[in-house]
Amino acid sequence: MYQEKQFENIIGVKGLSEELLRNHISLYQGYVKNTNKLIQALDDLSNEGKADTPEYAELKRRFGWEFNGMRLHEYYFSSISKNASEIDKESGLYKKIAEDFGSYEDWERDFKSTAAIRGIGWAILYYDRDARRLLNVWVNEHDSGHLASALPLLPIDMFEHAYMIDYGLKKADYVSNFLKIIDWKSVAQRFESLQNL
Repeated sequence: MYQEKQFENIIGVKGLSEELLRNHISLYQGYVKNTNKLIQALDDLSNEGKADTPEYAELKRRFGWEFNGMRLHEYYFSSISKNASEIDKESGLYKKIAEDFGSYEDWERDFKSTAAIRGIGWAILYYDRDARRLLNVWVNEHDSGHLASALPLLPIDMFEHAYMIDYGLKKADYVSNFLKIIDWKSVAQRFESLQNL
C-alpha cells in the first residue's frame, strides 16, 4: 500500500498561506487513502470472481484519477521550497530547456501561457523520453490528457484549491509566485534520473 509522504517542510513557503497549504496537503492525503482503498476493493472483487462486473470496471476507471492525483501532488509539493533558488545555468536541465524552447525565458513564457488556460487541471513540464525532448502540456484532469511515454518533471496544480484562498481569481499571480518558489535542484535531479530510463 502507498504511504503518505510528509510535506510539512513546505509550510511557510513564500506566497502560499499555511491555511492553503494545510488544506492542499489534506487533499493529497485523501488521494493516497483512496488509492489504497481502490487497490483493496479491486483485489477483493477479483478474488471473489467479480472482475467482469460493472462495479469492477468503474473502480478501475476511478483508479487513474486517485493514483495520478496522489502522484502529481507529490511532484508538485516536492518541486517547491522555502529555500528556492534559481535554476543552475550549468545543469543538464537548463541546457535542455534552452535547446528545446530557445531559451529559459521562452520556456517560462510558454509555461505561464500553458498554466493560464481556462479551466481546471495541471500545467506540466514533461520529458518525452522517446524523443528526448521537453514539452509544456495542459492536462485537464488527473487521469486524462497525459502524454504516453512522457514523464512529469514540474507540475503546477491549476485546480482552484491550489490558489483561490490566497489569490482569488488571479491565476497569473499564483503562477508568477510558483515560479519563484521552485526547488530547481529537486526538478533537475528528477530530470537527471530520467536520462537513464
